Amino acid sequence: MPSTALRQQARVEWDGRRLRVLSEQFPRVQLKINGQRFIDLQFGPEKQATLEFPFTPSGQARFNVEIIANDHSEDSPAAPFSVAMGVPGTGPAMDRPGAIIPLHEASRLLPLDARPMQGEVAIVIPVYNAAQAVRRCIDSVLEHSSGAYRVIVINDASTDPAIAPLLESYRSRDRIELYENPRNLGFTATVNRGMQMAAHADVVLLNADTEVAANWLVGLRHALHSAPDVATATAVSNNAGAFSVPELEKENPFPPGWSHAQTARATWQDAGHAYPELPTGNGFCMLIRRQVLDAEGLFDVAAFPQGYGEENDFCQRASANGWRHLIAGNVHIAHARSLSFGSERRQALGQAGMQVLRERWPNYESDVGRTLFSFARRVLDWRLRVSQSNSLSRSPLPRCLHLGECQPLDRSHEHWVLAAQGEQMNLVAADGECRESVPVIRFDDLCCAHWLQLHAIERVVLPRSPPDHMTGMLAAQAARLGIHATIEGNDP
Repeated sequence: MPSTALRQQARVEWDGRRLRVLSEQFPRVQLKINGQRFIDLQFGPEKQATLEFPFTPSGQARFNVEIIANDHSEDSPAAPFSVAMGVPGTGPAMDRPGAIIPLHEASRLLPLDARPMQGEVAIVIPVYNAAQAVRRCIDSVLEHSSGAYRVIVINDASTDPAIAPLLESYRSRDRIELYENPRNLGFTATVNRGMQMAAHADVVLLNADTEVAANWLVGLRHALHSAPDVATATAVSNNAGAFSVPELEKENPFPPGWSHAQTARATWQDAGHAYPELPTGNGFCMLIRRQVLDAEGLFDVAAFPQGYGEENDFCQRASANGWRHLIAGNVHIAHARSLSFGSERRQALGQAGMQVLRERWPNYESDVGRTLFSFARRVLDWRLRVSQSNSLSRSPLPRCLHLGECQPLDRSHEHWVLAAQGEQMNLVAADGECRESVPVIRFDDLCCAHWLQLHAIERVVLPRSPPDHMTGMLAAQAARLGIHATIEGNDP
């Protein structure tokens, strides 16, 4: 393995896929990629640490690496250097490493026969007190959901007098169904009731103290249908334990200058589609495949009456039968957490639930530990650190794709262009940079769908001219993926 001795304190070796750091002086170092923290490396008895790179974190073949002594020091036992995927040996650090781009190699994109927008999704929102949070949650769902869906809201005998009139104000709204338990049944029985009312639909469990943003439901559907053995897809959040980003198990404030809507859109554009796996989902915002519900049954009310473990137990049952659970890392949900129960009671419920999980699923905690810090999850967190570090100089806008040419009339979107130039089909970003290019004869439905997903296109504008093969292809793939399409000159 080619090696480089740097500053006499550490030796670094890179074989094109694996980084090895050897040092006699440091028990632990922090590894940065392109100037942003990626992982802490612990040295073993042999005074070395190794990290495999199944794919490039940035999407770029070459990236900078820096090794510093610890979290509180900028001392570098090794001078910054660069490496390239598939190329052994290190090189000098780049002055301006490339920006994060789509993870082509690692992306779990929808197969061409997947129909993620077919069928209805039932969004189940159990309610217990916290009226203002409930209002924000329901309003955000109605504003940002698309496709075939309905919202099942169940009041679990709230004691807050503001809840009943609040929910009543939604009774005339389309797509909303309101129900009330005659007495307090607890969280688990309430969501079970909602999942039964969902009939044959896939189900989103959504806590009433969350707020969703643009693309949330489309993103969950894409993740769930990325493979036929995916049972659940769970969003990420500023405050959702193991699903918190970019820092695990912490409450992450929104980046300076960004609202939740901007944070969610930047996440949609920058997180990538690697979809890390865990042995469980999280019911704060989790999409469940109906086929799995029918096979595995509902949540265990007797063991988890107030929640805190019920979805973990369900996911373990599904995993035992070959199903997988993905993190939809490009779907960001704001989560207040603990408004219904309070933090102390939440902690007590969590401890009780974990004890049941340990007894039923002895390998659960070790499986979580093995996957929680997977390379794909490290990449997700790192990409979002990079994305959010630019918050003061960037205002994320929805991406609008024009076919052939673009005469943008507004500044509310990034305007991208898909056009043939000679024998090449090019995807050109709003900054004029060509992001994708293939020979025209190779631009087919699959390529079209991949580009739409990889580059987080939210709207497609089709020309007024009579439809041709290219127009039909783009319109068909946009419809399949749940992307809004309009005719040039028409209002969006």
